[in-house]
Amino acid sequence: MDTTFGIDKIFEIAKNIELDGAQFYRQAAEKTSSDDIKQVLLDLAAMEDGHLKIFEQMRKELGEQNKNLFASGNQVALYLKTMADGLGGERIKSPLERLSGNETIKEILEIGIDGEKASMLFYIGLKELVPNKANKDAIEVIIKEEFSHVVALNLNLTVLG
Repeated sequence: MDTTFGIDKIFEIAKNIELDGAQFYRQAAEKTSSDDIKQVLLDLAAMEDGHLKIFEQMRKELGEQNKNLFASGNQVALYLKTMADGLGGERIKSPLERLSGNETIKEILEIGIDGEKASMLFYIGLKELVPNKANKDAIEVIIKEEFSHVVALNLNLTVLG
């Protein structure tokens, strides 16, 4: 298993997290007959798409800087990679995997919140380990974007009652 992390891999993981989230919301939208609920879910998918674009721009700006944030074999890097890949005993189940098709909109939003929180935990842990300010700043932007997802999901929960 390749456990060397660089800024490029961080943004690849962020991209996958956002793609998974967008796919989750789109599939959930397909499973509802309510036009209002469908629109809420499609709006959330669009937010994920927007965050993906932000991450892609940050990835381009940072380019090839700091390719190796952690040396191979580093236990924390191994843990974060395992967490990101969804493997092992402490596996993070993606929101998409949790979608059975029988959820209420409240349950769907709660699944989304759980997924966003797991993403934030990944980025908070990673931020603590990166060696320089440029990488810390890039990861802080990602954390703030994930936080905004949780806020938006909670606002929708409040609206739905």
